[in-house]
Amino acid sequence: MAIVKPFKGLRPPQNIAQDLACLPYDVMNSEEAARMAQGKECSLLHITRAEIDCPAGTDIHSDEVYEKSVANLEMFQEKGWLEQESEAKFYIYAQTMDGRTQYGIVGAAACEDYANGIIKKHELTRPDKEEDRMILTRYLDANIEPVFFSYKAVPEIDEIVEKIVKNQKADYDFTAEDGFGHHLWAVNDIATNARLEELFRIKVPATYVADGHHRTAAAARIGEEKKAQNPNHTGNEDYNFFMAVHFPDDQLKIIDYNRVVKDLNGLSADELLSKLGEVFEVECIGEEIYQPAQLHEFSMYLEGSWYRLNAKEGTYNDEDPIGVLDVTILSEHVLDKMLGIEDLRRSKRIDFVGGIRGLGELKKRVDSGEMAVAFALYPVSMQQLIDIADTGNIMPPKTTWFEPKLRSGLVIHKLETK
Repeated sequence: MAIVKPFKGLRPPQNIAQDLACLPYDVMNSEEAARMAQGKECSLLHITRAEIDCPAGTDIHSDEVYEKSVANLEMFQEKGWLEQESEAKFYIYAQTMDGRTQYGIVGAAACEDYANGIIKKHELTRPDKEEDRMILTRYLDANIEPVFFSYKAVPEIDEIVEKIVKNQKADYDFTAEDGFGHHLWAVNDIATNARLEELFRIKVPATYVADGHHRTAAAARIGEEKKAQNPNHTGNEDYNFFMAVHFPDDQLKIIDYNRVVKDLNGLSADELLSKLGEVFEVECIGEEIYQPAQLHEFSMYLEGSWYRLNAKEGTYNDEDPIGVLDVTILSEHVLDKMLGIEDLRRSKRIDFVGGIRGLGELKKRVDSGEMAVAFALYPVSMQQLIDIADTGNIMPPKTTWFEPKLRSGLVIHKLETK
């Protein structure tokens, strides 16, 4: 069963929370980070992307940048921009998008749960990206940014969350520049914190990494590293845990993650359409943008027209958690066999576009001549994600896209507290 514990959060005063909170480090480049932090001296980007405070051209993986992160974290605490809680507690973090709100519990997940498979993953990680987050965590001695977890909903946990949200004023409540709402409540009652910890231990057999596989892997490795370095290790030290926001599965919605391809692999448009007809029922929709409406239905934008593609029977396996995925159908039958893209992780001929940008972004990139063809997919479901993780399978690259992104800085988990 899952170990999820309260912890002594390091967090901002209410009056600066909105300016301090920022998007995750990996959804922007250095130039974008600098623009986002402009006019916000207390933005957490000065810690998560400290290269913005270093001379132009500084290697973002250099000691200079990591040391600047440390100096900025110390400065934030000295100025009172981040304050340490005196008691361990959970936090409820809610996000609102398009009139829908999802409620997560910020708690300390156990590194041992990652090692023993109670924390389940559905993506492969890259060692270089893990190493970068490990180095920053070593320097800062803290989990600066949370990871995004899910679990199968537990009614009593939902009831506790609902009661707190209804009866307690939020510590933070703001709408970010992207229009998404962010709300946080500290769980101050000792008995409630104890009950939440107990409910995870007796009612939640597993948790699932929704977003943040590299940060999760890095955090677990840091825990093992610190354990090996401590001859008096007990298992209760803060470094044995890392910060995650745990959302019930029935509140989450995965949005589509689409593909654009630079060329047709030597085929003409007519030749591609002919080949597609062997695998799909193909219907030309015309100039009006078409969004796939169900599983195994795709839309394609090619030479100014949208097409509906319905996968023919025999091209997928509904009994196989990987074979049923539309990304598998597209990858095997179109990207690989027709367009010659065998390795989605390394090919420079393909790019991926999160559905938050809309299908108009696909049209724009093809019409500009940058790309030759675009494919839109029906979103993966949370149940599909759970099925894949439970069976030990790995999703193809760039399958899931979650919105809104967690804001970093509302709570920080230090690996050493008194």
